[in-house]
Amino acid sequence: MNFNYLSRYQPALLSLFRFITGLLLFQYGIAKLFKFPALPYFADIPPLIYAAGTLELVLGAALMLGLFTRLTAFVLSGEMAFAYFMGHMLKTGSPVFLPLLNGGTAAILFCFACLYLSAAGGGSISVDAVIGKESDASDGAYARR
Repeated sequence: MNFNYLSRYQPALLSLFRFITGLLLFQYGIAKLFKFPALPYFADIPPLIYAAGTLELVLGAALMLGLFTRLTAFVLSGEMAFAYFMGHMLKTGSPVFLPLLNGGTAAILFCFACLYLSAAGGGSISVDAVIGKESDASDGAYARR
């Protein structure tokens, strides 16, 4: 099957993907820092989780806007990799490798979604596109001027 006709939606769908990824990370930041909604596993969190929540809140908002998308997404990708290895895989002291068993599926997915966004950019509907950091002529890569 040939779905080439869908390629015209790619820039808008990339922007939508970026926005939704940022929104989901933003909600984790809200839950960790402001305890809304009240979740038992975010009730009494250590300082490292406050730092993670701050990154998710601030950089999640920047990702939703498409502001400095590549740098923002790269930092978030690293944070999610760190979250997986420290918060999920090694949380019991001995390594638990399977994401289904250690609860790290979302962290892995966020890590690679953000890694993709760091390579693909913010899409056509982003602050980066408005201020000229992204160029359609260079297929979303930083404009070379």
